[in-house]
Amino acid sequence: MDEGKMDENEWGYHGEGNKSLVVAHVQRCVVLRFLKFHPNRNKASEEIFQHLQNIVDFSKNVMKELFGENCVHSGEVVQLPLDFVKQLCLKIQTERPESRCDKDLDTLSGYAMCLPNLTRLQTHHFVEHRPILCVEIKPKCGFIPFSSDVTHEMKHKVCRYCMHQHLKVATGKWKQISKYCPLDLYSGNKQRMHFALKSLLQEAQNNLKIFKNGELIYGGKEVQDSVANWSELAHHLKPFFFPSNGLASGPHCTRAVIRELVHVLTQVLLSGTDKSRPSSWRAVPSPPGPQTCEASPFSRQLSCQGINTAEQSGLPKDCLLYKTLQVQMLDMLDIEGLYPLYSRVERYLQEFPEQRKTLQIDGPYNEAFYQKLLDGSTEDDGTLAYALTKVQQYRVAMTAKDCSIMIALSPCLQDESPGQKPVVPSSKSRLTFSVSVLDLDLKPYESIPHQYTLDGKIVNYYSKAVHAKDAATATPPRFKGNENCTLLLHKV
Repeated sequence: MDEGKMDENEWGYHGEGNKSLVVAHVQRCVVLRFLKFHPNRNKASEEIFQHLQNIVDFSKNVMKELFGENCVHSGEVVQLPLDFVKQLCLKIQTERPESRCDKDLDTLSGYAMCLPNLTRLQTHHFVEHRPILCVEIKPKCGFIPFSSDVTHEMKHKVCRYCMHQHLKVATGKWKQISKYCPLDLYSGNKQRMHFALKSLLQEAQNNLKIFKNGELIYGGKEVQDSVANWSELAHHLKPFFFPSNGLASGPHCTRAVIRELVHVLTQVLLSGTDKSRPSSWRAVPSPPGPQTCEASPFSRQLSCQGINTAEQSGLPKDCLLYKTLQVQMLDMLDIEGLYPLYSRVERYLQEFPEQRKTLQIDGPYNEAFYQKLLDGSTEDDGTLAYALTKVQQYRVAMTAKDCSIMIALSPCLQDESPGQKPVVPSSKSRLTFSVSVLDLDLKPYESIPHQYTLDGKIVNYYSKAVHAKDAATATPPRFKGNENCTLLLHKV
C-alpha cells in the first residue's frame, strides 16, 4: 500500500466496535483499522503508535502461538497522510450507527493498522472473480466454571452466556432470549452443533454475521426479526449450495438451503487447522465441569425425554473450536477466585507505580510474556508473581471468550482439482474454505473490576428470574367463580 497516494473515495465504511473503526478498500482485499476516542480525550501520536504496535505484537507473539499460524492475521502499523484521514472521517460519518458516534475516529496521529479483509480474502489464494461467502461467528465462552472459588451454585449448572441473556433482555439490549448455548457448539456432537448454529441464525444478535463478496447480508443489526429474513438469506446462499439452480423457491427451498449452510459450517468447524504445526501447549486435559448447560433448550428437551445429555462426541484436537476453548480455560479460577489476586497486584502498583512496565501490564507482549501463560498451577503461594500470572492468564482467556471465528467459503468448479486448498462437500457442490480468528486485542487490566461487578449482576438477576419462574409454575391455577370451565367424563 502506497501511503503517499491515498484517496478517501477508494475506501468505504466496514464496521466498528467500542474502541476501533474499520474501513475497507473497494477493490483490494485490505482494511484499515483506526482507534476511536471520546472528543475531549487527546492522546500523543507516540502513545497511539505504541498502542497499535502492542496489538500487533500480542497477535504475533502470543495469539499465533495459541491458535496457530494460519488462523491469526496480525497486520502492521502504517502512517497515513492526515488530510486523507480527515477526509475519510467526513466521508463515512453518515454511515456510522448513531449508538457508536459517542467516540470519534483518531484523525490527529495518522496511525492505523493495515490488515487483510477476511470477509473477502482467504488463507489460500483464490480466484478473485469467484463469489466468496463469509460467516462470522462469535461463539463466546464454551465451558462451565470448574473453580472451587465459585460461590454461586448456579454457575456450576448454567453457562455465563445463557444467564447473561436474561439480563440483556430485561435491560432492553435484545428483544428475546436466544436459544443458542455455547456449550452445544463446543460439544463436538453434530446434532447439538446443528441446533446451536440454527439458533444463531434465528436470533443472530451480535454473535453471527454473514457477508457475500465483502458486503454484510445478514445479522449485525441491533434489533431484527431474523426468521423473517431467512428467505432473503436463502436467495443469497442458493448459488453456493445448489449451483445448478434446480431447487424451486418457497419455504421448502429456504429450509433446504439453511440446512446445507448449517451442515457445511459444522464440518468446517470440526476440520483441522495448521496440521503441519502441532500445538505446543494445552491448558487442561478437558473441561472438568459439566459438559451441558441446564438452560440450553436442547439439553432441557432431551432431559424431558429421559435422554442422557452428558453424552458428547468431543472436539478434534486440531480444530479451531478446540484451540479456542483451550485458551478460554486459562481462566482457571473464575472471576471470583481471580479478583483477590487482582487486588494483590493493584495494591502493589499503588505502592510502586513505576513497576507497571516491569510487570508487563501494558506490554511488551513478547516471548517472556507468552511463557508465563503456560504456568498451570492453581496453588496460591501468596506471592505477587503468582497473582500477576493468574491476572495475565485471565486477560488472555477473556480475549478468547470474546473473539470471532471467520469462515470463508468459495465454490469449486465441477471438474476442478482443489490442490492444496481444503474442501468441504455439500449435497450438490464442493466449497474451498479457510478459517481465521478475529478480535484478538488483549482485554485491558483495568476492566477486571467491571467484570467482577458484572458477574455478580448476571448471576443475581438470573437466580431471581429462575426463582420467580419456579414459583409461578408451582402455584396451581385456580378457577374464579365467574369463569367458564368444561368437565370431561371418561368412560372407565
